[in-house]
Amino acid sequence: MPLKITVRSVLPAREVGDLMVVGVPASGAASKKKNSRSPLDGFDRALGGALGRLLKKEEFKGKKDQQLSLSTLGRVKADRLILVGLGDVAKLGPGDIRTFAAKAARAANADKAKRLVLGLPDGLEGRLREVVEGLEMGAYRFTKYMTGDRKPKAELTQVTICLTANVPADAKARVDLGQTVAAGVNLARDLSNEPPNVLFPEAFAAAAQVMAKEANLKVQVFDFREIQKRGMRLLQAVGQGSEHKPCMVHFSHVPAGTSAGRRRIVIVGKGITFDSGGLSIKPAAGMGEMKHDMSGAANVVGLMQIVARLKPNVEVHGIFAAAENMPDGNAYRPGDVWPSLDGKSVEIINTDAEGRLILADALAYAKALEPDLLIDNATLTGACVVALGNSCSGWYASNDATAEEFQASVKGSGEQMWRMPLLEDLKDQLKSDSADLKHTGDRWGGSISAALFLREFIGNVQNWVHCDIAGPAMGDRVRGWDPKGGTGHGVLTFLDLIERASRNAGAVTNVAAPAPAASAPSVAKAPGAKKKAAAAKAAPAKKTAAKKPAAGIKPPVGTRHVAQSKAEGPAKKNAPQPSTDGARTAASRRRR
Repeated sequence: MPLKITVRSVLPAREVGDLMVVGVPASGAASKKKNSRSPLDGFDRALGGALGRLLKKEEFKGKKDQQLSLSTLGRVKADRLILVGLGDVAKLGPGDIRTFAAKAARAANADKAKRLVLGLPDGLEGRLREVVEGLEMGAYRFTKYMTGDRKPKAELTQVTICLTANVPADAKARVDLGQTVAAGVNLARDLSNEPPNVLFPEAFAAAAQVMAKEANLKVQVFDFREIQKRGMRLLQAVGQGSEHKPCMVHFSHVPAGTSAGRRRIVIVGKGITFDSGGLSIKPAAGMGEMKHDMSGAANVVGLMQIVARLKPNVEVHGIFAAAENMPDGNAYRPGDVWPSLDGKSVEIINTDAEGRLILADALAYAKALEPDLLIDNATLTGACVVALGNSCSGWYASNDATAEEFQASVKGSGEQMWRMPLLEDLKDQLKSDSADLKHTGDRWGGSISAALFLREFIGNVQNWVHCDIAGPAMGDRVRGWDPKGGTGHGVLTFLDLIERASRNAGAVTNVAAPAPAASAPSVAKAPGAKKKAAAAKAAPAKKTAAKKPAAGIKPPVGTRHVAQSKAEGPAKKNAPQPSTDGARTAASRRRR
């Protein structure tokens, strides 16, 4: 359940709660507004001067990450007071604010506090979205399977945000936005944290359908038979060794009407619900963490929930391939040669490098949508973790203009990501003696050769970004606003990019009447549907003329001058359209 959050213009010392957390600017960096108040006003008097003496003794100056905690002994209407140094408020980025609020929420849960009073200094009244995101993400705990003494006896349910400035007129809208974003990130975390005996590929697809139905989002699900019909042989190869067969999911958000600057963005995720390594089996140590190997796909689900609720003026498609990589008599083998949806043949070298195989078919499927920007994210290589550590992901871009756009969103989100080079000389590592290419190269530069392999399947897509999130997708400890376990790392960056694209899109013209809300998520056509309708869906939409941008106006990278909608998933030429037999029914039990 979301927190009940109230925003008030009041000193924290006058509020009532179980715990009070106050953000304190660095000395000398306080607000220069006339008659400005400090969020600490009233505390020292109520505590009989004890706070002032403690601040002096501990040399608390409000420096960033300084922290001070003391019991109030009932002299204010909370059991404990925590001061958190913020440093220079003007220099705080989105990640800093989110982390501060997350610390407050975690402290409340640790104290078994149900009511939190959060004091903000001048300058943060306009940053309520980031504060609320941090509160909701910091309060997150995955306790679904805990019972008895292990189940938390109390949890944070209510937050009062106290401002020393006036409450902004749009405060409620900012709070709602922050909670919507955090709910998507927390959904991605929930999915990543689910045990693999519960969240296998079919169950993952069913959970995606449940979300889509609740968010009124279009969704298609392709089961194993449909995957085979469409020629997704690499996805088939990886998943056929498991009792739980692979599937693919395609979400679509297509705004009504046409817009000259509207873009089509496609986000692809890797969904290995458990990775044993296959016949190239992993060592036992760390194998339990492989339930998180579907974090890229979980990000797609969480992101698309946010998109469905925010309804940006951008055409957004979310696609993920799901499989379980297991050893079996029917499992694929090193030395196999498999065709792909793209048409290229691939020699299998190591069955523990399965993620790039299912992504290859997913990218080949996605490219037929003719995206202006194609992004994939995956827990792909240990090499990237070796290079950048557990808290930073690596990303690759097909050109510098796309890289500049993506880097702006990385900075805007506050997530840690670092651009990596696509070194062309490593491409020779993918040469095969028996197929068009092999799917792994040498040990050295492993993350780069994996990205080069994926690039082979994007076709003529000009603007492509590959994110290797293997490190920060699963936290070994609490970092910033991320918990231990599944983190949802990447969702905020992808959302920032979509929001920027929406703001840059041209004004909507020729708006069509909104379609009636569907009572169930859209699925593929049933057998017996009219051939004419099936052919219409299989055929690409005709392009309509649109005016070129005015002289002197440079459109964003990948901007379409033509409005074009392809909500339905692409099909291989002459391949049958998906049927209701190939669509999984929604699970009756909602995933939390």
